[in-house]
Amino acid sequence: MSGIWKIAGVFPYTLALFLNAFTDLGHKIIIQNTVFKIYDDQTQVIYTAILNALILLPFILLFTPAGFLAHRFSKVRVMRYGAFAAVVITLLITYSYYQGWFWASFALTLILAAQSAIYSPAKYGYIKEIAGENGFAPLNALVQASTTVAILSGIMAYTVLFENSLERSYANEGDILHQIAPLGWLLVAGSLIEFLLTLRLIDRGEPARIRFNIKKYLNGGYLRKNWILLRRNREIFDAVVYLSLFWSISQVILAAFGAYAKRTLEIDNTIVVQGLMALAAFGIIAGSIIASRMSRYYLHKGLIVAGAVQISAMLVILPLTYNLYLIGVVFFGFGIGGAMMIVSLNALIQIKAPAAHLSYILSGNNWLQNIFMTAFLILTSVFAYAGWDSLTLFYAMLGVSLVLTFAVLARYKDYFLWLIFENILALRYNIIPMHTHNIPRSGPVLLMGNHISWIDWILVQIGVERRIRYLMERSIYQKRFIRPIMELGEVIPISQNGAKEAFKEARNRLDNGEIVAIFPEGAISHDGNIGKIYPGYRAIATEHKSVIIPFYIDGAYGSVFSRSARRHVRARGWFRRTIRIIYGEPLEMQSDPETVYNAIMHLKETYGTQQA
Repeated sequence: MSGIWKIAGVFPYTLALFLNAFTDLGHKIIIQNTVFKIYDDQTQVIYTAILNALILLPFILLFTPAGFLAHRFSKVRVMRYGAFAAVVITLLITYSYYQGWFWASFALTLILAAQSAIYSPAKYGYIKEIAGENGFAPLNALVQASTTVAILSGIMAYTVLFENSLERSYANEGDILHQIAPLGWLLVAGSLIEFLLTLRLIDRGEPARIRFNIKKYLNGGYLRKNWILLRRNREIFDAVVYLSLFWSISQVILAAFGAYAKRTLEIDNTIVVQGLMALAAFGIIAGSIIASRMSRYYLHKGLIVAGAVQISAMLVILPLTYNLYLIGVVFFGFGIGGAMMIVSLNALIQIKAPAAHLSYILSGNNWLQNIFMTAFLILTSVFAYAGWDSLTLFYAMLGVSLVLTFAVLARYKDYFLWLIFENILALRYNIIPMHTHNIPRSGPVLLMGNHISWIDWILVQIGVERRIRYLMERSIYQKRFIRPIMELGEVIPISQNGAKEAFKEARNRLDNGEIVAIFPEGAISHDGNIGKIYPGYRAIATEHKSVIIPFYIDGAYGSVFSRSARRHVRARGWFRRTIRIIYGEPLEMQSDPETVYNAIMHLKETYGTQQA
């Protein structure tokens, strides 16, 4: 992630986003803490849910204009005007504080949220302009981390200042606002600095020459068009739904936890309550770093499943404990799981979205997320009014989380499987894929290389985003504990008697544009050298435009998984063994065994450092 800071404009952009979130969160915390101090039980849950809904509503109503502005005008220009509007709004909020106008301050939350709704598609769409395709995942992680730090800082700073400002007793909301009114100037200062930072941003985009039709907006014409764009790519749409469910769960948990802490845990200090919830922000920071590291070779979709599993696990524990330390761990773990999901899903949406439609899709992403969150908060208010307590709401969200977990698992189970394998191997091995750019991003590919250990099928997949379908000896494939995993990875079993059928299946896979991998030596090497290349692979040859990609695995010979006589001797003491997988330049599918052998040998002679 350190290389991202070298890109011109990243620092003022990241700091502006930090202040944007810090200021928006600050006002919300002041109002939310006032509600916490004055109200109890279901009333507190209802008002907290309404407050959060007011923040979300503009993202629904301004979905189309926000996307239009980010697409029609320079994203930098939109951010500058948005930041200036925030200065004016925070001045009005500060005036309301001094007047003790609680409900006016409550309502101004809606106006401040409207500014954020228009600002949002521009600020996230700017990532692609400033970072390019190679910087997507790292800059997304940086943006997520900085925004999370802003949320964390805002929660703690405004909560501590709020508590310390209450030097006298209070009878109502107006009494509280009179005492904390000077905090409004901190909101104004944050907005003003944000505006000044937007003046330093570099404008790299080309505005589109389009017009906004107010009639089309009012009759839903734009909404229908944006909805079609959002639904056009199923993976993008599903990613938006997954994000929407996660944020909806989070909103309900945060809305209900204050009342739960006050009634069940008997805590009436906002610093403790907000501090516990703020640990989720710490978790998001840690999770963003984890997501960035695990996606260093490509966007690893297995993180989406891992995040959902962790979120569900944390929601199982939350209602079962009254220990504040364990509750803190739960919120921290919830944040880690959430970050793994949101960093990966946001990057997925931006990568899959066509450049011409990116602003509309990002705006649609915000719109659908906020539809979900608002609906969940409305239901929370209804259920709280009907007598549901916080504990019941927690269990309801656990049910939603389990549905989300099963949905992402069904879609990305193979990525999740490889994520588990990769991280288990990473405990002992430093695995480095090299020249993965030689593997085409689409179309049929036959991978062929040396067979050096029992874990080669995992090693070759690491660093390659496309899923690889292997041919495997049937006797190994059919072992009781191995077969379920191989079926999940869609491995093709092969035997001497069933080779024809296996080759036919492999050829069908290539015809469908997939990657098929074989180890043409037919067995694991006993001495670390490259053996004879058998010509059986030629039976897989397809008429479609396809290529052979040779690879060489370096460093695995001598490991416990190899057939080296020294495999039980710990290499290099306690240091991790370095294993490299080098992918060569494409060969024609009809290449003969000698050509393939020479290509693999060339990789060994050029890059090999093998030592047992």
